[in-house]
Amino acid sequence: MDIVRKKKLPQEKPKNFDSFTPKKSVRFQYPSDDDNHFVPQKSEPIKKEKRKKGSVLKKIFFTLFFLALLISIPVYFSWKINSIGQKITLSSNDSGKSSNESPLLPLSSLLSSQEKITLEGENDGRINILMLGIAGENKPGKNLTDTIIIMSINTTTKKIGLLSLPRDLYTNIPKTTKYTKINSVYQYGLDNDQGITPIKETVENITGLNIPYFLVVDFEGFEKIIDNLGGINVNVERDIYDARYPGPNYSYETFEIKKGLQKIDGATALKYARERHNDPEGDFGRAKRQQQVIQAVKNKAFSLKTFFNFITINNLLDTLGNHVKTNIQLDEIKSFIELSRQVDTQNISTTVVDAWKKDSLLKVSHVFYGDTRAFILVPRAGNYSEIQELSSNIFNLDFATKKNKAIIKEEAKIAIINASNETALAQKIVGLLQDKIKLGTVSIIKNPTKEKISTTSVFDATRRSKPFTLNEIAKKLPATISDSKNAILNNIELEDYDFIITLGDDLIPLYSFEEDSIEDIQDSNIDQMYLDLFEQK
Repeated sequence: MDIVRKKKLPQEKPKNFDSFTPKKSVRFQYPSDDDNHFVPQKSEPIKKEKRKKGSVLKKIFFTLFFLALLISIPVYFSWKINSIGQKITLSSNDSGKSSNESPLLPLSSLLSSQEKITLEGENDGRINILMLGIAGENKPGKNLTDTIIIMSINTTTKKIGLLSLPRDLYTNIPKTTKYTKINSVYQYGLDNDQGITPIKETVENITGLNIPYFLVVDFEGFEKIIDNLGGINVNVERDIYDARYPGPNYSYETFEIKKGLQKIDGATALKYARERHNDPEGDFGRAKRQQQVIQAVKNKAFSLKTFFNFITINNLLDTLGNHVKTNIQLDEIKSFIELSRQVDTQNISTTVVDAWKKDSLLKVSHVFYGDTRAFILVPRAGNYSEIQELSSNIFNLDFATKKNKAIIKEEAKIAIINASNETALAQKIVGLLQDKIKLGTVSIIKNPTKEKISTTSVFDATRRSKPFTLNEIAKKLPATISDSKNAILNNIELEDYDFIITLGDDLIPLYSFEEDSIEDIQDSNIDQMYLDLFEQK
């Protein structure tokens, strides 16, 4: 058998094969059985294509992530604010508002709504907010309001006014015959299921203001709010060293801070706002520092750095939910925020109702609870007229200076006839009108008839030619104005006097408190920790 040997056919070489030199970046692909040639392929385009696809996927992922984040943040804060709003807003019974209030709104609706809620008092040109500071749960005297401040916003001039009432101001509890220091009235309301109403009505009676809004914050919340803001800056006016600052469990600790501009945290700010033993003005100096801290918190809270810090806002909301009570509704918050951006924080009127100076509106006195002598503050006049005048003029504190100049210019001559059953009353009125209010020359003349009357009156012999002095007498005592002589005056030659005041029995209870020295109340250690204040008739 012939064996036929097949000649092996030579394979075709690819063009330029001899000149082709593979590099490290080149990968050879060998031909299959039905391939008659191979093509060298580079790996770099494949990597670039993969990278390009990966980059697009990453962009899509992060875009979706940030979109989700942008959507979730408002949704989260919407839920958070609604939750916090329901938590901090007291019931209608506590807040004094009617039960048909509008429900809380979602944040998206709140921010997108074009409708602006008109705040109570806004159309009258003044919004008033009662701010109360309490110790809080698990603290001695947890609901005693040692801080009582009325914040007023002038909606026309955009100015802010802060008026502080001292905790030792002695007052009647509304709708009762009971009297107590004002810092116990909030506790009384809670104990008697009346909530905020008694302290709100008390402050309204004292100041003559309509106060639709309130905020109650405890010490722990006060600290945390300042820490959430990263601290605040205050200008300490003098060195403070107090070795008797109240510590835990009725102990003492030392508090010290140096004069000058200081950045302080929440704990230091609380001590700075509460310290009174080393302050020559006592409680009144403390009230001024409380106002100073409030200004610093307001400036920091509404700064852009705070507003765009989501973590800070979240922490603030948590703090508000746990430590603040208010009757401000969520649909009113937008209006408050808009108003706060317009107010002049560099021109805040601040004043403290005190007993510290000769022209102070209060005086120091005392009452007894059993064998305990408790020091109190009462109006130097027989009513709250001076405090109400100050409250109404909080944005124009020069009013008192202008009024006093007008009174001095009138040079009034005043006579007092005591027709009451209290022999010491006439001298007390002389001290008020001449020494404190400085109305002019005040004399006491005898009652020729020895007749007693029930109502105090002032006879105007000037026929309204000296209106400033007349107005002061009528408001401060108080007294009714008369243009005709009563039976007592008909028996007296009164040509040498401009005004003749006939004192009646109605002033006796108003001037029943003896005046003590300011040092008495500063040295007193009585903090009225659950004294039986509400049994006083």
